[in-house]
Amino acid sequence: MALGTIGDAAAQASAIHSVSYVEARPASAADALAALTRYREATRGEDGNLRCEILVRLGQPHHLVVLEVWRDQQAFEAHGRSASTAQMRAAVAAIRIAPLDERVHVPVSVGALQPAHGGGAVHAVTHVDVIPPRKDDGLAALTTLAEASRAAPGNARFEVVQQTNRPNHFTVVETWQDAKAAEAHSAAEATRRFRDTLAPMSGSLYDERLYRVVD
Repeated sequence: MALGTIGDAAAQASAIHSVSYVEARPASAADALAALTRYREATRGEDGNLRCEILVRLGQPHHLVVLEVWRDQQAFEAHGRSASTAQMRAAVAAIRIAPLDERVHVPVSVGALQPAHGGGAVHAVTHVDVIPPRKDDGLAALTTLAEASRAAPGNARFEVVQQTNRPNHFTVVETWQDAKAAEAHSAAEATRRFRDTLAPMSGSLYDERLYRVVD
């Protein structure tokens, strides 16, 4: 059911969300994109893949992110043993600045899974680190933000997922119809209230990065 709308709560709960950051040498940006595009097309054909997308960072085209959603842990692990995964990792290793950084998550608040919007859409991927004693407080604040943001004008996606190996770390994935909508959300009352709540429990800099999707 690649790139479909997944609305069933039970199916959502068992899904695995993978976020992989790629930093290639600037001169190798095109090679990195080509390798990841081949990987995306192979991945979308695998059993259990619900979504696979490539994002390119605005202003830094050698920084890319691969967003994947898998039906369950078994499908995700099988994919990790696939030939396309091995080929992608080898291609990235040959042109990288930093090691491939894959972060595996379970969903916290994701809504229905929709394909990414192209055109003038703005995509944001944010790493949120909460100090361990405040993990549950951070999770609650992020859930509240997600629910408010999905109802905001111009929002096409707002997902919060939680790392499996470090449950005090979260990733937020957003899609806005254009830059104006993204900017309006950053200044909205719900967003400012969230940032105020997060500040005393944050374990690191709030790391928001903006991207465009690769068609």
